[in-house]
This record gives sequence, structure tokens and C-alpha cells, in this order.
Amino acid sequence: MDDRNNKILFWGCFIALITTAFGFIGRMFLIGEWATEFDLDGPQAGRLAGVGIWPFAVSIIGFSLFIDKIGYRVSMIFAFAGHIIWAIMGFIAWQIGAAEGATAADKATAYSLVYWGSLILALGNGTVEAFINPVVATMFNKEKVKWLNILHAGWPGGLVLAGMITIFMGDMEWGYKVGMIAIPAVVYLLMLLPCKFPVSERVASGVSYKEMLSEFGVLGAAIVGFLVTLQLMDFFKPAEGELSASLTYTFIGIGVAIVAAFGVYTQSLGRPLMFVLVLIMMPLATTEIGTDGWITGVMTGVVAGAAADGSDLFHPGWILVYTSLIMAVLRFFAGPISHKLSALGLLAVSSILAIIGLYTLGGAVGIAAIFIAATVYAFGKTFFWPTMLGVVSEQMPKGGALSLNAISGIGMLAVGTLGFPYIGALQAEKAIEAVEATESAATAGLVKDGVIKADVLTDKKIYEVIKYQVLNGNAAAMGVTDEAAAKEIDENVTKSAQGALGNMIVFPSIMLVAYLLLMGYFKQGGGYQAVELDDGGGGGDDAGGGDDAGGGDDAGGGDDAGGGDDAGGGDDAGGGDDAGGGDDAGGGDDAGIGKAEDPGGGDESDEG
Repeated sequence: MDDRNNKILFWGCFIALITTAFGFIGRMFLIGEWATEFDLDGPQAGRLAGVGIWPFAVSIIGFSLFIDKIGYRVSMIFAFAGHIIWAIMGFIAWQIGAAEGATAADKATAYSLVYWGSLILALGNGTVEAFINPVVATMFNKEKVKWLNILHAGWPGGLVLAGMITIFMGDMEWGYKVGMIAIPAVVYLLMLLPCKFPVSERVASGVSYKEMLSEFGVLGAAIVGFLVTLQLMDFFKPAEGELSASLTYTFIGIGVAIVAAFGVYTQSLGRPLMFVLVLIMMPLATTEIGTDGWITGVMTGVVAGAAADGSDLFHPGWILVYTSLIMAVLRFFAGPISHKLSALGLLAVSSILAIIGLYTLGGAVGIAAIFIAATVYAFGKTFFWPTMLGVVSEQMPKGGALSLNAISGIGMLAVGTLGFPYIGALQAEKAIEAVEATESAATAGLVKDGVIKADVLTDKKIYEVIKYQVLNGNAAAMGVTDEAAAKEIDENVTKSAQGALGNMIVFPSIMLVAYLLLMGYFKQGGGYQAVELDDGGGGGDDAGGGDDAGGGDDAGGGDDAGGGDDAGGGDDAGGGDDAGGGDDAGGGDDAGIGKAEDPGGGDESDEG
């Protein structure tokens, strides 16, 4: 492929990732507004946020299983369709729900369109990640780390661009904010449609399809089966009442079947290291994508009316835009940074920064304190996803598209099914604590001996796993008749959500311990070294030509194919970014982009 084709292909993939960020941040900025419009409590709003995340895993893992057969172009068109359908469904939902004289039935219809449209959006986002990462990893197979990091600067870059546009749109109707995703979607379609796509690195190296699946193995499939079972239980749970026993056992059976099928075909438990990395990916995704998804709504109560003149201190969305800007800039320089620290060292340092950032952000007051804490948090989360995928890429190259896409998919599935609802439950817990700490609540009879009365709480649960309690509405709904007391209670409840960020440090703390243990493990074996595949001359069961480049439709999952933050998304979004590490020396943003190997004169780093 020529230089011009490669440049268009790379930047088309970059814009496709920007499009996923448009979908993620557009929804996250609107979660609070939708919660009010559709009368959702915290965890229910979390479920709405999650349905725009977890289907990402379905498409990214699903397409990874046969992307070598159908080709990159088909995957790209599927992704485009998902983005456009969401834009249309979201706009129609706004027209129905915001219409003058809209009834409860109209609101329910609008909510259904938003919910199902979010699911379709997530499927499109996952498909973007399923094709862009193997394309770029194959084009630049000697500098995967560097170019995948540059590629995934598109995620936070898209968050910044879409976030600023959304904020400046102000009080414009939300239907237009949802619909703007169509603009970058059309751009990447027009750029990528005429391009020639490369042959995947796994195929070119002669690694068979069974070998690819064996790297993931039964252990990885067990985690997928567990998370899929939880998600199915929630997805089909009736609005009122519990899921029937027959459906519960059916979904458990589906999870078991996934594991059994994988075991029968691969006859492999999978790489133990892969299993460990998959486990780490779950708290990692919640730390990055989960926090990003909630932070605007969480900080709303902190900045609302906090200025000296009684106005809002600033738009809470600026926190996400600001941290995303830091991420976008730093990811262009991930190569030299990780070369100094090593991949696992960078992940450990990032975990420490995330712990400090989240803890301080959970109690920060005032513009300066909030943005200082956000800066520390941003430095911590920047390299999580790409560097993690870099480790997977370098240690499990035979895993091809499946290894990286599956670990990213599991991350997004975990944050969508467990992370978002769990953060919502944390906020519900903080709201109860806020009432118990308010003196007027005791005077009003809501609190006795420092404990809130049981009759103003409702027990709830999600996925049969997350159990929580919520307040029965605002202070007035809980029986507080004194207006001053009710106002104080409600204000304290609104501000309390910020404290949930402090509780989030449990996730990066788990990651820190895991990374330190992995550093010790590799040190015993002589140090961290990347595993490289030999060029097998295109042998194996998937051998074939590129999507368009002569001979077959096997353009597909490169050995570095990774998921994304979008999610997410978070990073996202959901989802994720790729490969952190490598020496960036000598390579500018566009350096050597037309070359398939060793572009830009950078060193070929053996470090993550």
C-alpha cells in the first residue's frame, strides 16, 4: 500500500475513534437531564449509562472471532450504521419526550428509544475498536506501541472536542446534542470506504485460529460467561418484580455454555498471565471509564450555586474536558515515558496517582482545589488502558485480535454491568450518610441516634449482586414539613455524591498491588521482554490477502488488536486505548506514516 493510502487509512481510523468519543460524552453529559426527565434514581441512571457501554464488549469480542473472514471494510460499515441509527433514534426520542403535552406513555416511548439507541451506539463503538486497532498494529508492526498510542489520543481528543461543543451549545435541546455524532461518522465513512486495508499480522505469521483462541482459553471464557450472565439477568428483568427462576437458570446455562464451547474447541485453560491481566482490567476500566461516566453528574451538586454571586461555579462538564485534554496530549508522548519506567512501572505509578487524585477529588472545594485534584487524577488515568493493552500485545501476540479485543471487551462489560451501577449505589449510600449527618434531619424525625429511619428507605438490588438502599425521594417526600429543614437536607444530599469518588480508590489500590506483584514475577525471569512473532509467510488456516489488497477477505485482527475506552469508555466510553510504551525517539505525529515497518526512525522498543 502506498503512503497516501496509509495516511488516509490511519487518520480515518483516528476520526472513527473520535466519533465513539462523541457518542460517549454526549450521553454522559445528558445522564443527569435524562434522570430528571424520565424519573430515574442513581443506580437506574447508572444502568442507562451502562447500556451505552457493555454492548461494546459484545461487538468487539464478536467481531474479533470472524473479522479475519469478513474483512475490515464490512466492520467499518457496521460501525457507521450504529452511529447513524443512534443519532436518528436519539433525535426522535427528544421530539417525542419534549413535545408539548407529552404524556407518561410518550415519556416511556422516549426513554425506550434512548435506551435501545444507546445499546446500538455501543455496538457501533465496539466495532470501531475491533477494526481500527488491528489495522494500525499491522501497518506499523515494528512500532505498535507508539502508533497505537497516537491513534488512541483520538479518544480523549474527541472527548475534548465534543465536550466543548456540548457545553457551548448550552440550553439547546438535547436532541441536537445527540445528533451531532453524525458529522464525524460521515467523515470517517467517506475517508475509509475507498482505502485498501492490510493483511492481519496473525494471518501473515501463520498463527492458526485455534492457537489464537487457546491464548484466551477457558479461564478467560469463564469471566466472559459470568459477566454475560449478569448482564442478561438485568437486561430481561421486568420493571416490577423479580426475574423468574426459569429465565435465571437459562441465563446461567448460557454462561456455562460459553465456557464449555470454548473448552471443547481449544482444549486449553489459556495463558495464566492472560487470566491475571483480564482480572486487572475490570477495576482498571471502572477507575477510568466508570469515573469519567459519572464525574459530570457527581460534581454538579458541588459547583451548583457555589460562586460568590450564587451562580454555578463552572459547568461540571469542564472537569471531564480538562482531564481529557491532558490525556490527549500525554498519549502522544507515551513512548519515551514508558521507556524510562517500563510498562508495569508506568502502570504502578499511574495507580498511585489515581489513588491520590480520586481521594482528593472526593473532598475538594473551590475551583483551584477541584482542578488540582483533577490534574493528578488525569495523569493517573492517562496511560492505564493503552499501557495495559501494550502488555497484552507484547506478551500474547499469538492471541491476535481476540486477546486484545477480548480484554478490552471484558473491561467495558465489567464497567457497564458492575462499575456504573456500583458507583450509583455508592452515591445512594453517601446520600443516606448526608441525611444522617444533618442536624435538621434529626429535628424533623428522619434520624434517631445518628441512624436514619428504616421507613424512609427502599431496598433495591441490581444483577442479584449489588444490593443497596435509596431515600424515598426528597425531604418533603420523606415527610419533612419545615421548609428550611427540607432545603438544608436536600442541598446536603445533592452535594454528597462527590464523596463517592473517594470510595473509588479501592479499584486503583487493587491494581497497584497487582502490578507490583507482576513486576516481581517478571524480575525473577530476567526482566520484562516483549514476545515477537516470526513471519510465517501467511500460512495457517486464515491465510489470505487483505480486505482489498489482492486475494481474499482476510483482513483482520492483528495481534495487537485492542479495545478501546469507549466506551465508552471510557477510556474509554466506553472504550479503550492501546499499547503504552515503546521509544518514541525521532517520530513526530506523522513521522513515517506511510511505511509499514519502523516508521519515523524511532527505536524499536522491547519495553511495554
